[in-house]
Amino acid sequence: MGSVSYSLSSRMAQTTHTNLAICFRELSESKRQLLARASIINTFQTLAECGSAWLWPAEKVMAHILEVEGLELLQRSQAAGKGTVVLAPHLGNWEVFGLFLNICGCGQSSQLYQAPGDKRLDKLIYDARSRAGAKMLATDTRGVAMLLKALKSGEIAGILPDQVPPETGGDFAPFFGKQVLTMSLVSRLLEKTGARAVVGFAVRARDGKRSGWKIVFREPDNRIYAKHIQTSLIGLNASIEAVVEEFPEQYQWEYKRYKRLPPGEKRPY
Repeated sequence: MGSVSYSLSSRMAQTTHTNLAICFRELSESKRQLLARASIINTFQTLAECGSAWLWPAEKVMAHILEVEGLELLQRSQAAGKGTVVLAPHLGNWEVFGLFLNICGCGQSSQLYQAPGDKRLDKLIYDARSRAGAKMLATDTRGVAMLLKALKSGEIAGILPDQVPPETGGDFAPFFGKQVLTMSLVSRLLEKTGARAVVGFAVRARDGKRSGWKIVFREPDNRIYAKHIQTSLIGLNASIEAVVEEFPEQYQWEYKRYKRLPPGEKRPY
């Protein structure tokens, strides 16, 4: 399906090409085309994996995790007692990663959740994501207040940090060299609670003939803790860039990340 979508130059493929042209200007056109095709295939793989990620027993999903790298970063942060903001970008399979977060032995997690319009799909996703103990919180003022409370209690807060925020929910900061509206929520939470941040994701991997996922945790860019909001946002985006550059083919380039730009700039889509 991914190959067909790429070959037909679908809207998904067009968005991917646009994003890669912005973010990887140093690559040749042929290399960007190869990366675009690989990204679209990976996105369709994520979609195809949703059924098992949502409906299988959690233990069955976890049996397909082949390796865990950097878990000590989360453990050390939690041991400090001030909570942890786990930044989980649209990299690999975030459904599997969200499930792992509540089974890895580091305590309760609260995760922001934007409900889809279809009530049946909403119930399916909500039940699936919370079945291992996660608290799913709405992306509104009340949900953010509950997230703040969870951090102050020393818990884990899971956030997708590369979503386009509302116009009043962020400020502009560079992402792969281009200014883009970036959420300020992470910076505010870290400032108000003294929590630490950890970047985490689940990428596809192979172990001989077995296929599954590798869970990875990384330290964020240290600028994310800056009191100056603009510097903190630079650190947030740099943290995402670093892990995307490790696994660029598994990042969801099909998302219109550059749809909110500084005044006067033309949208690329």
